[in-house]
Amino acid sequence: MKFLRSLLALVLCTASLAACTKSGGGSTVGGHNSWTIPGTLRYGREDEPDSLNPMFAHTDATDQTSGLLFSSLLRYDDNGNYIPDLATEIPTYANGGISKDNKTITVHMRKGVVWSDGAPLTAKDWMFTYHAVENPANNTKLMLGWDNIASALAPDDYTIVIHLKKPDASVLGILAFGGAAYPPLPAHLLAKLPDINRAPFNDHPISSGPFLLQKWQHGSELVFVANPRYFRGRPKLDKIIWKVVPDPNTLFNQLQTHEIDVYPSVGENDIARLSGIQGITVNKKLVANWRHMGMNTSRPQLRDVRVRRAIAEAIDFKRINDTIYHGYNDLATSDVFPDSWAAPKIPPYPYDPAASKALLAQAGWKMGKDGVLHKGSLAMNLTISTQTNKQPNEDSEIQIQSQLKPLGINVTIHNYPVSLLFAQNGPLYSGNYDLEWSIETNGPDPDNSGLWETAFIPPHGANTSWLSDPIVDKYAEAAKRTFDQTKRKAYYQLEEQRLHELVPNVVFYWENSYTGMNSDLKNYKPAAFVQDTWNAWQWEI
Repeated sequence: MKFLRSLLALVLCTASLAACTKSGGGSTVGGHNSWTIPGTLRYGREDEPDSLNPMFAHTDATDQTSGLLFSSLLRYDDNGNYIPDLATEIPTYANGGISKDNKTITVHMRKGVVWSDGAPLTAKDWMFTYHAVENPANNTKLMLGWDNIASALAPDDYTIVIHLKKPDASVLGILAFGGAAYPPLPAHLLAKLPDINRAPFNDHPISSGPFLLQKWQHGSELVFVANPRYFRGRPKLDKIIWKVVPDPNTLFNQLQTHEIDVYPSVGENDIARLSGIQGITVNKKLVANWRHMGMNTSRPQLRDVRVRRAIAEAIDFKRINDTIYHGYNDLATSDVFPDSWAAPKIPPYPYDPAASKALLAQAGWKMGKDGVLHKGSLAMNLTISTQTNKQPNEDSEIQIQSQLKPLGINVTIHNYPVSLLFAQNGPLYSGNYDLEWSIETNGPDPDNSGLWETAFIPPHGANTSWLSDPIVDKYAEAAKRTFDQTKRKAYYQLEEQRLHELVPNVVFYWENSYTGMNSDLKNYKPAAFVQDTWNAWQWEI
């Protein structure tokens, strides 16, 4: 660990977000690194989108490509603040965008914006999207926020008026991106279809954003080119090549050999090695990605809260963070971002295997001759799942497996590609899992009702713990119904305390994301929330 910390000190030239550039020794051509292709950014990722239509996709890869392909009414900057996108301004009380009763939102759109095929982009496109989200024939991934719209209308081509059933402080989030936010979709292409579940657009969309999809070679790469019709003007880059490299070791090697220019979220096993690559800038940022061990509360072995609490206290999570993840991330106790105004104070679960054994005994589980706990006809045989090709995650599963075995909890590891793990018919959204070890990504607003409320159990949302608790529902709803931050913070404290008692998951860490990038790249600013591509039109190399 001392060796790793020494290397990490070389990486972090400052205690702030931006780090340093390794200098010296690298050859330059015309004032730039010899490996740089001016105007072309080679972006390395371990995964690819599961769809290019944000209404149906569940992966971070889709969130990132959405920033390239689509404009939304609002965007977030790199610190999670709203900025106008297709909207001319952010709705507020002062400008009349939010009514005094908190139930009407008015958005004014930019004029002169067009789709990449030349068709005008107007309020009609947002209205079509609103109706598509609510169309029961469409497999909309998440209705959170949209389900609170009583009605919406477009009195003209550049004005949208949204009437809410009840006040919802998080509703502006659906006008931005990530989670349940969906950008305006092209009505002129899609409105005549009975549903858009299998529309060709989902894999080959036209664009309202800074880039166009030129080609998608599944499993290999996506190529995006500058959109000459983008309303902010032609992007500074000519081309972005999204290279799909599932093996993180290969991906890191390609950063070393300068076959790629950007490697976001470098794995913990490779962070210390970044300091040895010439011509690479390293950026560190605390991001709203939280890793957790989720528990399927609908499974017969896990329905009893005493069993879930026993599992939480039988695992030495600090040891896993210190050894497997090398201490790079911040241990967590809540799914509300620690830098948020709403961050609650929640204690960690103690590491106490003896207490775990007592809880399991109280719940009626007895050790069998096979070394596994039994209760009637049930045996404590569980599965745990994470995404493939992430060695620290798989090593963590092995540690969890070994720490639970002495208690009589038999854990089998069953991992999936990320596109399948989070798919609509995958293990999490179908409920076909026991334990899972994955990352969730938050939006800037602390509203987390889509993860915990009964109303959002799949297929109606992302409550993949299958938790149903009236107290959680009560506090999650109350927190949304006021714009008063003091009151909202108090409700989130109560909600998180209840979640801590019910143990539908153990929140493990908040991610410190380390990005390695070509030192010639300008204006690339990784974001704390959702989308590193939030300002892709400004990227330059």
